[in-house]
Formats: sequence, C-alpha cells, structure tokens
Amino acid sequence: MIGVCGATAETVASRNFCRAIASGSASHTDHAREMVRGFIATAKGETENTIKDARKLNMLAQVFGVDTTDKETRQIALEVGQLALAEFGKQEGTQYMLKRAPAKRQEIWKKLGVEPRGIDREVVELMHRTHMGVDQDHENIMLQGSRCALGDGWGSSMLSTELTDIMFGTPVPIRAIVDLGVLKADQVNVTVHGHEPLLAEALCMAAETPEMLALAKKAGAKGINLAGVCCTGNEILMRRGIPVAAGFIQQEMVLATGAVEAMVVDVQCVMQSVAQVAKSFHTEIITTNYRAKMPDAVHIQFDEHHALQSAKTILTRAIGNFKKRGKFFIPTDSKVDVVVGFSHETINYMLGGRFRSSYRPLNDNIINGRIRGVAAIVGCDNYKFDDNYHEIVAKELIKNDVLVLATGCAATALGRAGLLRPEAATEFAGPGLAEVCETVGMPPVLHMGSCVDNSRLLIAATEMVREGGLGDDLADLPVSGTAPLWMSEKAVAIGQYFVASGIHVIFQNLPVGGSKKFSKFLFDDCRKIYGGHWEMEANPLELARKMIKNIDEKREALGINKKRERILFDMAMRRDLGGTGKAVPGVGCTGPKPTE
Repeated sequence: MIGVCGATAETVASRNFCRAIASGSASHTDHAREMVRGFIATAKGETENTIKDARKLNMLAQVFGVDTTDKETRQIALEVGQLALAEFGKQEGTQYMLKRAPAKRQEIWKKLGVEPRGIDREVVELMHRTHMGVDQDHENIMLQGSRCALGDGWGSSMLSTELTDIMFGTPVPIRAIVDLGVLKADQVNVTVHGHEPLLAEALCMAAETPEMLALAKKAGAKGINLAGVCCTGNEILMRRGIPVAAGFIQQEMVLATGAVEAMVVDVQCVMQSVAQVAKSFHTEIITTNYRAKMPDAVHIQFDEHHALQSAKTILTRAIGNFKKRGKFFIPTDSKVDVVVGFSHETINYMLGGRFRSSYRPLNDNIINGRIRGVAAIVGCDNYKFDDNYHEIVAKELIKNDVLVLATGCAATALGRAGLLRPEAATEFAGPGLAEVCETVGMPPVLHMGSCVDNSRLLIAATEMVREGGLGDDLADLPVSGTAPLWMSEKAVAIGQYFVASGIHVIFQNLPVGGSKKFSKFLFDDCRKIYGGHWEMEANPLELARKMIKNIDEKREALGINKKRERILFDMAMRRDLGGTGKAVPGVGCTGPKPTE
C-alpha cells in the first residue's frame, strides 16, 4: 500500500499509532496541569485543601532539588509546585522525574535520544512529525512516539499522582463496596464521573457540611450519597472509601436505575449519550469544566479557588431534584466488598512493616518461586467484549501465582468479580501466591487507583530493581502488562511508556494491521531497542498465558526459574515475611499509616 504522496504502509501506520499516543498523552497532560495548578493554589492558601502528606512532599522536593531547610510546609509546596508547572513548557534539559528510574534505564533513554524535555513540547513535536510530508521513517517516528509517551508516564501522570497524594493523602488499604447496589433509595444520589479529583474531593467535603445535610433533609432525604463512576470514582474510592457504582460501560446503566438525582462530570470518558438517557428520568447531567460541555446538560463551572462553594452550588441543584424522582429500581443484591488503596508506599509498608519497609519480601518470594511474577491489568472496558474478560485474565494469572496490580475501569471490573478481597487468595490463587497473601493479609489483585495512577506501577517496578536480586533494569523483571479491553487513546500512550521503560505489553488488538513491517517493529524489533515490546492476543485465556510465558522467560534469564517444593510456614517464617507481622490499616490491624 502506497499513499498518493508516496507514503508507505509503515509510514501511515506509524503516524496513526503515534497520533493516538499524542492524543492520549495530551489528555493525561491537561489533567495533570489542572492538578498542578490546584496544588499551587493550595500551597498559597487560596483553596480549602491542605497538605496532607508532608513526608511525600519532602521526598518530591528532593527529586526537584528544593532545599527544605527551615522552610514551612506551604513554602516547600509552592516551590515544588512552581517547578512542576515549569515541566510542561520546559525548552531545555529533561524531566526531573526521570531521575527516579533505574540508572541503566536512564542510560538507554539518553543513548536513544528519547528523554522527554518539556511535556507539552513532546506532544507538539509528535503531531508535527506525523503531519504529511515531515517524518517518513517509521522507526524514527516511533522514537518521538516513545519520548512523548515517556513524558506522560514519567512526567505528567507521575506529577499528577504524587501531587494528588500530597494534597488529599496517600491512599492506604480501606474496605469499600462497588456496583450499582451502592445507590440508596432514601438519600440524594449524586454520581461523580470523569478524571480530575479536585472536583470530587470538593463534593465529598460539601456533602458532609451541616448546611447541605439540612437541605437534603428538608427535601425529604435522609442524607447525601456520593458514588463514583469511572476514574474519578477510583480516586475517591482509594482515599475516602466512597463506593464506585460503575465503570465506563455501565455509566448509562447507573442512570437507568432512575435513582440518580445528578451525574456530575468533568473530563474524559463521559459518553454524550448520558444526556439523552437522563431525559427519560428526573436526573440532570451537570458539566463542570469549560473544556467539556454537551447539549442538553446543565453547566456549572467548577472554580478550584472557591471549590467548596462550587460544590455546594452543584449539590443544591441535585438536592432540588430529589422530590422529582419517579419510579426507580436499585439492584440491592448488586454490591461487592473490596479492599482498595494500594499505593507504592502502602505495599512497601505492608511487606516490610513500619521500621523495615521494603520490597525485600516481594523480591525474595519471586526469587524463591512462591510468587511467579507481577502483572498489571489496566485501562478501559468496552462493549465489544464480554464483561468477564478482565476476570478471566486475572484468574488465570493468580492461579499461576502471578500477583496482579490493577488500575482504572479494569480494577472496578475485577472488584465486581470479587477479586479485590483478601479472601480471594484462598479461593482463586495458586498455592505460593495464596500463602504470601494470607500471611500478609492482602488480596491477590491490588487496586492501585485510576488510569493516571499507572505511574505508581513504574515506581513499584523501579523499587523492585533497586531492592536487588532481580536484575539491574526494568527490562530484567518478571513483569508483564495489559490493557485487554482498551478503547481510549490514553491506553496506547500508557502501553508505549511501559514498552519504552522495558516492559512487555499485550493488548487484544492494535491499530497496526495495515503494515506488516510496522507490526514486526512493534512486536519484535522493539525488544532489541528497549527490552520491552508489544504483543497482541484476542482470546483472554491465551492473553494471560502469553503474559505468564513472558514472565517465565524473564525468570529463566535471571536463573530463578526453578521448581521449588512448597514449604509450610512456621511462625518465625511468617514474621520474617511480614516484617512486623502486622497487616496494613483497613485490612485487619490498627498499625500506623505510611504517612504518619
């Protein structure tokens, strides 16, 4: 295939693939920029938010080279925030966060010339280079594709996650519930849908004020019930235990219950059809971001400088709809218990305890074979595949002693499947993984946040390398990742920054079928360049098995792929595995939180 201009199939395919990377990266970038602006406003005392994790702030200050000596917390936050904001438009140098990667990986990026500079610059350059008549070498185009994606994963997404944790608190394991049954018949139901947690946090604060509760009771309701949808749901679920009603493909089903007074939305993954579905009920769709309006919705602009007042205005509108509620149906049997809130810090604490927090127990149990490796199941869900696709992949992985980390709508789906409970280890995991999970008190599938929080997985993998015994680069780790039901271009950007970081990534499909040469580049040649590569598989069981195959190959290369006899733990061995022998708060103990 050759275009009218002479562009070859691989040129066209690589341009299209990279434009998906650019779009996905831009979405995460604009999200992150809002979080940084909100963080700076918080540091200046212009919002109701506070700095909740000073320890993480000081850690990030070291990354940015900010001197914290004799400075107040807000001053440190302001300096960090200003440097973070400058990362988006930086014209010289590289991203500060790259220093967090293993040294060997940093050298690979430097040698290839793919170290991201300014976050926005990489998106702009990629769009320019994929314009007709500019870059016409698919391998060269993909170098910029990697640089753009790395600017997302190790730049904007990582900034967003870290600053959100500092403002609203680093998540710790907490019990909660998911699915449609979280709606309440006798309360004002408000669903929060989108991706930027500034709005959701403000609504959580406003819903607890005497003023709003009194207004709800005056309308005949017993209270205000907030429920999450999509990634905003995951954000408030992780930090506050606010239940998640639905992921991406269930957002219309939430409205179809007839029990929702308002669906409050900001940006990304909001179907335009929700405004049409809402017309059949008393429900209002309330848009809150000037970037994302839609016909037949009510627009109330959210102002982060007056966040609480904005949230009260929105809730007042929702409360006014309660008396208009007609017939409704809430599936009361549709509720599943979950344990969520597994950040890098809490995994570190859970494995090693307060005084010996480290990834040593994880690495040791991978080396001795109790845990085969680690897999990430991330990203979207969509209508083209069965709803149990994520469940099939996860169950096959944990059955084979692979620890699973999950984010985004995939995590919500695995919660509905009952895999985010500690009890799931006994029910579904292989003997080695089950033994470790039971000893520590954690589920075999760990919920690590929204889709922007995939940067947590990069840091977790980096800590595994730093701990030692599993190679000296991310590419050496027995790790694999998948977004098996991706539909958003953000997932392509996520996949590419993992590949460029040295990780094997497998999707059920990719938009590359028009070029055998470009497909070969992604599926084979990338391995020689980055140590990580793409793969495709539509069958969920086979997809999981290919992930396991990659993990076994990494184990073989490390010389640890040996079968070992199962050893029953005595008490001394359990203490050694669990550090202090205590689980993390929210999973059965009263020990200190990682942020204390």
